[in-house]
Order: sequence, then C-alpha cells, then structure tokens
Amino acid sequence: MEHTWLSLLPFLIVITMSIWLKNILPGLIIGLLVGSLLFTAKLLDGTNQSVSYIVTTLSDETNIKIIGFLYLFGGLVGMMNISGGIKGFSEWIGTKIRTERGVLGLIWLTLPFTFMMPMFRIMMIGPVVKSLAKKMNLPKQKVGLTMDISTESVIVLLPVATAFVGFMVSLVESGIRELNLDMSPYEVFLLSILFNYFAIVMLVIGLIQTLRTPSKTTNRHLKTDQEQLEEEMHEFHRIGIKRELSLVKAQPWNLIVPVFLLLGLSLFLLWQDGKAKGALTLFEALSMADATFVMLLAVFITLILSSIFYIIRRQPLTEILYHFYDGGNQMMEPISFLVLIWALTLSAEDLGFSTFISSTLGAFLPTFLTPATIFLLGSIVGYFIGSSWGTWGLLMPLGISLAVSTGASIPLTVGAVFASGAFGALASPLGDTTITTSSILDLPLIEYARYKLKISIIGGAISIVLYLVSAFFI
Repeated sequence: MEHTWLSLLPFLIVITMSIWLKNILPGLIIGLLVGSLLFTAKLLDGTNQSVSYIVTTLSDETNIKIIGFLYLFGGLVGMMNISGGIKGFSEWIGTKIRTERGVLGLIWLTLPFTFMMPMFRIMMIGPVVKSLAKKMNLPKQKVGLTMDISTESVIVLLPVATAFVGFMVSLVESGIRELNLDMSPYEVFLLSILFNYFAIVMLVIGLIQTLRTPSKTTNRHLKTDQEQLEEEMHEFHRIGIKRELSLVKAQPWNLIVPVFLLLGLSLFLLWQDGKAKGALTLFEALSMADATFVMLLAVFITLILSSIFYIIRRQPLTEILYHFYDGGNQMMEPISFLVLIWALTLSAEDLGFSTFISSTLGAFLPTFLTPATIFLLGSIVGYFIGSSWGTWGLLMPLGISLAVSTGASIPLTVGAVFASGAFGALASPLGDTTITTSSILDLPLIEYARYKLKISIIGGAISIVLYLVSAFFI
C-alpha cells in the first residue's frame, strides 16, 4: 500500500482509547483490527489478517523466547513466594532498610548484578521491591519510576555486556555501510553514548529523586502481613492465594539461592554463547551472545535446580507446581499486551509507517536543527510504538542520511536516535518496561504511564536544548 497518514491511525486509536478507558487491551485489539482492515479493505479479510499478524508474531523466534522467559520467570517468582523466600528476604532486608531512601537506594545497588537486560532486571528486583514498598507504605509510582530509570537509562549507556549493544552497533554499521562512509561503527557507537542526552538527563533526575527522598519512615508506616491482608480483604480475586502466602514461614535462603543461581548461570552462559560465536574477550562474548535465549535457558535450568532445592528442604511438590503455574499465569497479562503490540507494529509497517515518517520529514533541515529534530521525531514515534529497538530501527537510516546531507555530526545524530528510543521505552504505555513494572507493582498501567510521561517530557525538553547547543560546537 502507498504510504499514507493512515499508518498512524492504529497507534492513535490505542493511545486515545487507553487514556479514555484507562485500560490498554481494548485499544490494542481495536487498533489491530483497524490497521488490518485498512490494509485489506475488506471486513472478513481484515479479521483474518489480524489473526495472521498475531500468528506471525508468535512464530518469531525472538518473541517466543521473550514470552517463554516471562512465563518461566513468573513461575519462579511464584515458587519463591510459596517457599517463603521473598517474604523471608523482605523481612531480613527490612531490618536493614527502614526508609524510603533506603529502598530506592537498594534499587540502584542491584545494578551490578542485573544490568544485562531490562526485562531481566525488573523481574529480578521487582518482587522484593514490591514487598518492601507495601510494608513501608511507599508511593508505588515513585518506586516504579526509579526501577525504570535505573534500568532503561543505564543499560542504553553501557558500551558492553548488555542485550542492546550488538543490536545498536549493527544499526550503526548498516547505516554507515549503505552510505559508504569510512568510519568505525563501534567507535561511532561509543561516541554516541556521550550524546544520549535523554538517558543521561533521566539518570541524573533519578539519582536526585533518590537522594532528596525523605530519609526517615516512621513506624506507623510499617505494616504487618496481616494488616496488608486485611486491607485487601475487599478484593475477592485471589484472596485465597493472598491468605495462603501470608501464612508462609519466612525462609530467606529460598530466595537467595535461586537468585544467585540465575545470576551465575546467566553470566556463565552469556560468556559461553559469545565465545562460541567467535568472541576472544569476556566483553566481546557478553556483547555477541544471544542474550534473549541465554536468559531463557538460565531461568529454565534455575527452575529445575530450585525445585530440587525446595524438595530437599521439604517443600511439598504439589505446592511448588501449583504456585509455579500461578506465578506464570500472573504474567499472561503483560505477555498478551506484548503479543498485541508486536502484531500492531506489523500492521503499521504494512501500511507504510516508516516510509511515511521518512517522507514527511523532508531533507532540507538546517545543520544545527538536525539532531534535535531527529530526537523529537524519534520520541514521538517511540511513544507511539513503545519500543526502543523499533524506534532505533526506523530512525537510524534516516538519522545518518540526514546527518550526512546536512553536514551535522554523525555521532551526535546517532546519539539523538538512541535517546529517542530511550524516551519511547520509558514514557510509552506500550513499552515492555512500563507494562512489566506496572504489572509487578500492581499499578494501573495508564495512570502509571501518564505519571512517567510528565517527568519524561521534562527530560526530553532539556535534551532538545542540549542538542541545539551541542550542534553549534560539534
């Protein structure tokens, strides 16, 4: 189909309906149906095409790895819950951390152990942070924002050993190769990190928020498990599970052992996979490894070893299995969101979304406006599609081409592209980080996304000013 503004319509429907209904699922379904109908121009064919997009999404190897990881990790969390691991660790750490600043500081201190992949990090620290936030009656939106900033804003700034590095370098390499530029892709990528202003600004905002948080929490804020249960007694859904978990005996080692197993296996398997792909150093291995598959494999092995560990500690097998499925099933909501978002993106691409974005921007920009314009455009696209990877893939060819044609700095413009993807991943209600964090912390998705958007806009405005200033000196 010829590229047209109608390619924006599915995303506009999702955003509008999500704000109106305060629920993202109806908008995703309607947006997908509308996109499919626009593509096929027939009612029945459009419905068939919608299902085809979903099937194609589920057939994608990377997508199914992510889905498998989410479900298995949710199952592992369920097992740690019923074994008393999360409760025990929360009670133990609760004796050490009794302030809001302490909880937010703990989120930052987990970075050296969980920096490889955003979804991995959030799901690793989320259950413990949620438990502490409940006991101390902390504002969950602020806790969630700290988790997301410390995840998205840090991981995109690391030059090695993350799930992003290989993909980011490959995009730069592709753009440079198409224009026959005599530049090192990895060197351009390294320089661009200095110009990922949005990630840097949000990192500073997150640290300031943590340091300026009230340092004392009075005892009246602390809650017992029984008080938490009584507060939730009006919620009939899952009340039996909540009562059962409130009676579980606290056993910190039932969380510590699986977590260290998962971390150790993840690092070891990342190294092994990268080495098998030809890496000569540890950093090369971590960058070249198939992080998504490795995380799935690591959580699978951890589940098996943890089950044996729990059985040895006389945890009933029936309870372990029941709560494995319960934990996994709790992740079906974010999984369904992700599947529909991926399908929606396929629909928009068939309508010519990326071509429309490129053609409407034009190539007659003043040099000093190029990086700021790319960042602004990419942030809008990123907000609509909710994917940093998708935003980078759409904007990188355009960004490098415009930088060459206008004479703008290539590393500065590449940094603006990466910054725009970071904006979309952090601010969009369609972002996997937003969906996963809101799900784990029991936050209304749209309200949480709107809370993050306000702060993200401040970071985005500061970033635009920095790009305008930098363009005059670089």
